Amino acid sequence: MARILSLDNQKNLIGKQLTALRKKHSLSQRELACKLQLAGYNLDKNVITRIENYQRYVTDIELKGLCEVLQISSDEFIGLKK
Repeated sequence: MARILSLDNQKNLIGKQLTALRKKHSLSQRELACKLQLAGYNLDKNVITRIENYQRYVTDIELKGLCEVLQISSDEFIGLKK
């Protein structure tokens, strides 16, 4: 199955934004992963690292969880709305 990449061959659109939001909330990658797991989303620290480094695709379910935990809309998260 073909995978779509951004123009600069990155696997997601939210890596930089995720790092900034995580730091804004004073969370380590491990702490963010723990909050996500407590909310019912199965993401661990390694997944967070790979997303932040643009090395991993993000599913809609994962995006939903990140938005819930970081209290941001999906439109803002992916840069559709400021």
